[in-house]
Amino acid sequence: MAVVLLTTALVIVVALLAAAGAGKLARMDGATYPTALTRAVAAFTGVLTLAATVTAALAALCA
Repeated sequence: MAVVLLTTALVIVVALLAAAGAGKLARMDGATYPTALTRAVAAFTGVLTLAATVTAALAALCA
């Protein structure tokens, strides 16, 4: 159970870092704050979706 919680926390931290990076890069590119926030949210959800897909694929292989 502890491994699952630690992995979940790590995935969330990585997703937050990706979102922060995407938002910062968008602002450096001259995007407005709403546009930068939209890009950050898209990056965050993309990382979470990728993690869920990989988890489902690994679960199917292990079963």
